[in-house]
Amino acid sequence: MSAAEFSHKLRVYIEDTDAGGIVYYVNYLKFMERARTEFMRSLGFGKNYIFSSDLMFVVRDVAVTYMLPARLDDELEVTADIAQVRGAVIVFHQRIRCGGALLAQGEVTVACVDRVEVKPRRLPREMVARLRLSQHVEA
Repeated sequence: MSAAEFSHKLRVYIEDTDAGGIVYYVNYLKFMERARTEFMRSLGFGKNYIFSSDLMFVVRDVAVTYMLPARLDDELEVTADIAQVRGAVIVFHQRIRCGGALLAQGEVTVACVDRVEVKPRRLPREMVARLRLSQHVEA
């Protein structure tokens, strides 16, 4: 984990799994969403800021590679690392680990849009500045 990588812990509940007790693939995206939300909150951009700024974020692209299954009652560590910030876009690198083992990793691109018109909108300057301070680009 890099110094700039944000980490969020969560537990796998029965509602997250299939009949075999293995996490259903789409739930990894939910876990990544939670980590991104908590990361933004840690920088001062929680839901109150987002709503009062009349903006919202939508996922534009996502690519996930699954390596190992997560299982019922596992404690997971989900990370979020800023790869790129530009215009109306934030690109996150994310990983899901259990006990140090890498279970899944992905790249999620989110776009900032106007809440009413749902059209692309430049990221607020204050947000860009804080995101760039936390940015870690892999070599």
